[in-house]
Amino acid sequence: MNKKTIEKAAALRRLWSAFWQARPLLTAVNFGLFEHTKTGASARQVAGRIKADPRATGILMDALAGLGLLKKSGEKSKYRNSTESIYRNTEEAGLFLVKDSPYYQGAIVRHADNLWRSWSQLDESLRTGKPAPRESGEFSLDAFIMGMHNLAALRAGDIIKAIGMKGVGSALDLGGGPGTYSMEMARAGVGKVTLFDRADVIKIAARNIKNQKKQKQENGVGNNGNIGFMKGDFNSDDFGGGYDLIFMSNILHSNSYEQCEDLLGRARAALNPGGRAAINEFYLEDNRIAPLSGALFSINMLVNTEAGCTYTHGELKGFLKKAGFRDIKAKVLFGDAIVVTGRVSG
Repeated sequence: MNKKTIEKAAALRRLWSAFWQARPLLTAVNFGLFEHTKTGASARQVAGRIKADPRATGILMDALAGLGLLKKSGEKSKYRNSTESIYRNTEEAGLFLVKDSPYYQGAIVRHADNLWRSWSQLDESLRTGKPAPRESGEFSLDAFIMGMHNLAALRAGDIIKAIGMKGVGSALDLGGGPGTYSMEMARAGVGKVTLFDRADVIKIAARNIKNQKKQKQENGVGNNGNIGFMKGDFNSDDFGGGYDLIFMSNILHSNSYEQCEDLLGRARAALNPGGRAAINEFYLEDNRIAPLSGALFSINMLVNTEAGCTYTHGELKGFLKKAGFRDIKAKVLFGDAIVVTGRVSG
C-alpha cells in the first residue's frame, strides 16, 4: 500500500474516532475532576474524592494528560496507576474547566453530554426527519442555559460593539437565555433592557445576573437596575413594543422558515420608528457546507428540533427584507458567527 493511501486512511480514522477525545473530557467534567487537580493529586486521591474506581480514574487521567488537560509528574513505577504519579491542571484546564474561573466552560461541556445522547440517534432522525426522542431526566436546562453563558461571555462584548448601541434607549433581548447580552447592553449604556424568555429560563437568568453583578461589583446591572424580565414564548406570546433595538442571539436556528418570518414581522411591529433588529447566528455560506461548524450545527438542530437548521447569511438577510426592514447589513465575526442588522423606517 502506498504512502498516500495510508495517509488518507489515517485522515479518515481521525474523523471516525474524533469522539475518543470528546468522551474523556465530558466524563471528567461530569465528575468535577478538574476541581481536585488544581494543586496536584494522585489518581487514587482523586478517585476517593469523586467516588470512582482508582484504576479507571488513573486510565482516564492518563488520557486527559495525553489530551493536554493535565500534567503528570513523579512517575517512578512502570506499572499503571502508580500512587507516586501526581496530576495537575494545565493552564487551559485551569482557565476553562475550574468553576471559579471567570472563563469557565464547564456548563457547555455538560450540555454537550446531553447532546451526546441525541446525536447518537442521528440514524433514526435521518429515517424519520424528526428529532431524537428525549428521555425523562436526560436534558438539563441549567446546563444548557449556563452553557450559553459560557460561550457568550467570551464574545458578547465584541458582538454588542459590532452592533453599536448609539441612540439605543430601550432594548429587547428576545430569547435572552442567561442574560449575558442583556448585561453587555446595560454596560454599553442602554437605559432599559428587557430580557424575554420562558419562566423557567428567567429564573436561571435572574440568578446569573445577580451572581455576575456580585462578582464584578457593577451598578445598574441586575434585578433592581436597568434589566427587567418578561415571561413568555416568543413564537406565540406578545413581547411588548416601544423598543429602539430588538436583539436575537441564536434563537432563529431553532425555528422553521415560516416561524422565522413570522417572528421578524412581529419584531418589526414592536420597534420604534428608526429602530433596529439585530440577529446573531452561526455563520453559513450560501452553499450550506462552509464553514464546517455551521454545517455541523444543522445536524444538531436536526436531532434536537422539529424544523430548525443553520440558516445561510442570505436567508437571514432575506428574513429581514421580507419583514420590511431596510439598510440591511451583515458582518462575520470570529469566522463562525454572523451579525445581521436591519432598520425600520424613521
